[in-house]
Amino acid sequence: MGNIKVGIIGGSGYTGSELLRLLLQHPEVEVTVVTSRKQVGKFIHKTHPNLRGVTNLKFVSTENLSETDVLFLGLPHGTITSRIEEYTSMTNLLIDLSSDFRLRNPQDYVQYYRHNHERPDLLNKFVYGMPELYREKIKNSNLIAVPGCTATGAIIPLKPILDIFNVNQVVIDSKVGSSAAGAKSGAGTHHPERQGVVRSFKPTGHRHIAEMQQELNLNGAISMNFSPHAVELVRGIQSTIHVFMEDEYDEKTVWQTYLQAYKHEPFIRLVREQSGGYRFPDPKVVIGTNLCDIGFEKDSATGRLVIMSAIDNLVKGAAGQAVQCMNIALGFEETTGINQVGFHPI
Repeated sequence: MGNIKVGIIGGSGYTGSELLRLLLQHPEVEVTVVTSRKQVGKFIHKTHPNLRGVTNLKFVSTENLSETDVLFLGLPHGTITSRIEEYTSMTNLLIDLSSDFRLRNPQDYVQYYRHNHERPDLLNKFVYGMPELYREKIKNSNLIAVPGCTATGAIIPLKPILDIFNVNQVVIDSKVGSSAAGAKSGAGTHHPERQGVVRSFKPTGHRHIAEMQQELNLNGAISMNFSPHAVELVRGIQSTIHVFMEDEYDEKTVWQTYLQAYKHEPFIRLVREQSGGYRFPDPKVVIGTNLCDIGFEKDSATGRLVIMSAIDNLVKGAAGQAVQCMNIALGFEETTGINQVGFHPI
């Protein structure tokens, strides 16, 4: 293993599991400490059985943390700001997977998270950890906030289009797997209640639209709309994005726009086939990968541009994007440890 010492605070959830799966196979790093408030003293593989035989680490208390080169925070939203100085003092590179430092405007936390931000002075010191937008800033940062999963599935396919075309309205409809709700079960995630559903769970005002507004619509010129749905997937997000253009355009220009923006991006694929069962992006074929697949089609009747994207919410939507940011910040080859090929069939 490599010489870079890595720690994970809050490693018992689904995001922690994915971080461990990726980092334990990463040739440049060594995972030295993983915390869990409820699982202290237990072997990690008891909680994450896919890691049997891969590691003999046990969960420890945050009181027993040692210094690391990189520290990932997999804690619940709203629990990090009060201890942020403690966490930053323990590491050279802090990567937060919660929402606590994603937004630059403290008033957005009041509007979307219903609380005042405890450390607004730090909001502009964290880089929004989306390499396709902020690679150069990530290279020079030691504080990174990983984007939300549905925000990732919307911002990446929309950014090149909104940079080039005049758009007056965007409607994002995302179908989301159950793992996005976290490892703790609830009334809406209990299997008998979740099985077989296509359930609208936050049709307006979802928290992740704050990130979309921030990265795509800061001046408020576009009517930005987002509605997610819970569906019978464990992993994956499929977003169907309706873009209403002000000007005439053709599909060739859209294709060239994406190529210009993303032709060198290692984790972006443009998907549009004329035949077969997978003509457009589908979460089924990106499960376990750090890929974001993007497809599109123009509605010849109305002029609407329909964009589709597919990601694994736990990888490109969370842990994989976090490791991608780590690779960039530390100067590793960007795809190291996260260049897995998807499964098929699954």
